[in-house]
Amino acid sequence: MHDLTDWRLAALTFMVTGYALGALLPALIGIMGRALVKSVVTLDSTIKNLGFTIALASSLAGCVLSLSVLLSGEPLYVEIQPSLPFGAMALHADMLSAFFLGVISLIAAAVSFYSLGYATGFLRRRNMALLVFLYNAFLLSMTGVVLSAHAFLFLFFWEAMSLSTYFLINYEHEDPAARRAGYLYVVMTHLGTALLVVMFVLLFSRTGSFSFGAFRDPGSRLPAVVQSVIFLCATIGFGVKAGIIPLHIWLPEAHPAAPSNISALMSGVMLKMGIYGMVRVYFDFLGPDIPEWWGILILIVAVTSSVLGVLYALTEHDLKRLLAFHSIENIGIILMGIGGALLFASLGNRPLASLALLAGLYHVLNHATFKGLLFLGAGSVLHATHTRNIEELGGLIKKMPWTAFFFLIGAVAISALPPLNGFVSEWLTFQALLLGFHISDLTVRIAIPLTVALLALTGALAAACFVKAFGITFLGLPRSDHAEGAHESSFSMIAAMGSLAVLCVVFGVAPSLVVSVLDPLVSSLPGVHASGQVLLGGGMMLIPQSDASSISPLALGGLLVAATLFPVAAGYLFGGRVRKRVVMTWGCGLEKIGPRMQYTATGFSKPIRMIFSNIYRATHEIEISEETSPYFRPNITYELRTESVFLKYLYEPAYHVIIGSARMVRRIQTGHIQTYLAYIFLTLVLLLLFAR
Repeated sequence: MHDLTDWRLAALTFMVTGYALGALLPALIGIMGRALVKSVVTLDSTIKNLGFTIALASSLAGCVLSLSVLLSGEPLYVEIQPSLPFGAMALHADMLSAFFLGVISLIAAAVSFYSLGYATGFLRRRNMALLVFLYNAFLLSMTGVVLSAHAFLFLFFWEAMSLSTYFLINYEHEDPAARRAGYLYVVMTHLGTALLVVMFVLLFSRTGSFSFGAFRDPGSRLPAVVQSVIFLCATIGFGVKAGIIPLHIWLPEAHPAAPSNISALMSGVMLKMGIYGMVRVYFDFLGPDIPEWWGILILIVAVTSSVLGVLYALTEHDLKRLLAFHSIENIGIILMGIGGALLFASLGNRPLASLALLAGLYHVLNHATFKGLLFLGAGSVLHATHTRNIEELGGLIKKMPWTAFFFLIGAVAISALPPLNGFVSEWLTFQALLLGFHISDLTVRIAIPLTVALLALTGALAAACFVKAFGITFLGLPRSDHAEGAHESSFSMIAAMGSLAVLCVVFGVAPSLVVSVLDPLVSSLPGVHASGQVLLGGGMMLIPQSDASSISPLALGGLLVAATLFPVAAGYLFGGRVRKRVVMTWGCGLEKIGPRMQYTATGFSKPIRMIFSNIYRATHEIEISEETSPYFRPNITYELRTESVFLKYLYEPAYHVIIGSARMVRRIQTGHIQTYLAYIFLTLVLLLLFAR
């Protein structure tokens, strides 16, 4: 046991030291290398290669540490400063921390390898040393968040994560959109941090310590009102980082502004830091006594985020904004599992709560995998075409076949189609919710059917959205010179996308690998203590509580492949030799088919936009140039804009109230020293009166 601890401690030390060294590397090379290397490009290339290689090695060490804790079930505890008056400053890798560390490290490894090729595009144009520093600092801070076992240490890493993200969003600071996105992000994230500080202070007031060990299971010592205030602070504070609606407004602005490798980390990993905080507080700090309304509130937030997230994604033509809105949707799906777990735990149904939480955590891993893949694919498209507007793309499947293939795998996975990983976690979420139908509680009988129906609607809309995203981007004819001049990505970028695509397949066809790890994790949490709620059926089948709902993803995948290949084989065997005929595509009498005759993303989404017009509140502007004939229009310009209900009715009024209040308060700053002395005199008088 001692040898195992030493070995894991070495992995932890290697990981933390590696990220720190990767962050400091640009400064070290800059000091030592400027005198030796005259070429700035060569120096920046060295910084890039070493910085991302060190990040890759550190993330692999994180994967090893995570697996060792998850497979052994034995946590790792390291005291950094044991003599603090408010609890020991320590790092703690328990089952929950190890799982999220594994998610961080897995995606970071792929993105680091991808960055070796992707970041080449920034040479001569951007400060490579700054990118490498911020990249490693970002990974180090996220790792610190999940390993912290003390509130001060947690908040330190939380702020470091927020600030490094802010500077990464502003990496291309000449763009006004990037500056606006960075400002919006930093305002929202610090509002969330303020509530987290309140949460920790309330926990400290009852435990007398800022150590996470003292926070665990304080429910018997916390009044119900204080417990609920802590719950709300955690939901809003962590919800800002997770991007739940209506706290999501920073997310669709920040993801497109950041470099694409950073967008993959932000969406695939950073949003999960909010989920980690929620699970830690709900089940580890506040469990097992959970009020019923907590679960209802989280389910309301979940269905709102999932449905509105996918609806807003359907109208987007910016590829990265589209993926950003899908992150909101998938955070909603994760919260359906967490909300279901809270609801079932409040009713005393621990087995069903454990199944719902397992489904939510499974989707955490799956979303990190396929969303990381999709953002890397979008980065490859942007790298090759220099545009994110899918209306200007098309035909890329011929010029970027590997990118198209891996993007298609990610699109199938996020659409929850079998046999890929998105299907398994959403199916488990369905099963957990559907098994709650037998509960006689009236609230459950209303909440569960609505949640199930809206989850089904979300899946259907997500599939439609990615038909649009893949079809308009990769199929058809090139719609612009950007698409015409596209080229395939470098080896490192393709290999990184391929590794995540393989994981999407493995986590889908062999879910027993994930369930066997997640089941002990869920069982370790006090609010949902139960195990064995998903039988593995020899590794080939998932059986959540009853044989009636069993499924074998591997067998289902085999059937789908067979159903696809059977008509081809039958046609070849019974239809004789296949003959190839080349004919001109019918174009309504026109001699040549042009790119402007293709289906557009706007046209594809119009039926859905009309159905949900009350949500979109779309405005249209059509400009027709001076007509030369009533039948032929030489030029028509069409512009579509959708209105954000949350910006108009929530954030803009709040902004005007704050600005108006600030202007009123500003009047006390007269600039005269006599006035300020009078303020001091009045303050002293009031203090003397209260002191009496």
